[in-house]
Amino acid sequence: MTGPYQQLSAERILATLDKLHARIVARFPEAGLVRVCADLIETARFSASDAARLARPAIVWRLAALALVLLGLAAQVAAFKFLRIESGSLSAPDLVQGLEAAVNLLILFGGAVWFVLSVEERIKRRRALDALHRLRSLAHVVDMHQLTKDPTIVLDTQKTAASPERTMSQFELTRYLDYCAEMQALIGKLAALYGDRMRDGVVIDAVNDIENLTNGLGRKIWQKITIISALDESAP
Repeated sequence: MTGPYQQLSAERILATLDKLHARIVARFPEAGLVRVCADLIETARFSASDAARLARPAIVWRLAALALVLLGLAAQVAAFKFLRIESGSLSAPDLVQGLEAAVNLLILFGGAVWFVLSVEERIKRRRALDALHRLRSLAHVVDMHQLTKDPTIVLDTQKTAASPERTMSQFELTRYLDYCAEMQALIGKLAALYGDRMRDGVVIDAVNDIENLTNGLGRKIWQKITIISALDESAP
């Protein structure tokens, strides 16, 4: 039995995202990061429901597999009854040929059952990978929003005409970068929902890739925050 703290809670992730969005709106109401976070919340709601649906068995495919199993058993019973009735008049080669046909029938139905069950797995895998691709794209979008937030803004005394507009104070820049880092971490947790709900090796590998991506992007952001803190401490 899984305890409340042994599985990721989609509701907690959504609640954390809602609070983060409110904090960004309060601090940077005109920033594009507000719209990115709103899009992330919409994606998170879809991911939460989608991961839950993927965790449930597909009844249609399971019923199809069960029907094939029952048909296979019925065919085997009919074949054995036929062999039992006809065994008195069948020669040894004919009997061997009948047994071989029964075995081939068993293999045929077994392959059909495996195919039906694998179709369910492939459909779920494709849906999960599509959702994970969207999360990966969002991680790169968040990274683009912090890309020009240079920690040397506090030493920005030699601007050029091509320099990006920088109006944030040192404190505001730190908060902006911190919000970006939190969004990266939450994107990783949304991806982990799929790995938590599914046991597909391909999906788990894709989840690990996204977690490595968001961790790497988050480290870059925290390096900027560390530089800003160092500049603050060195200021007279």
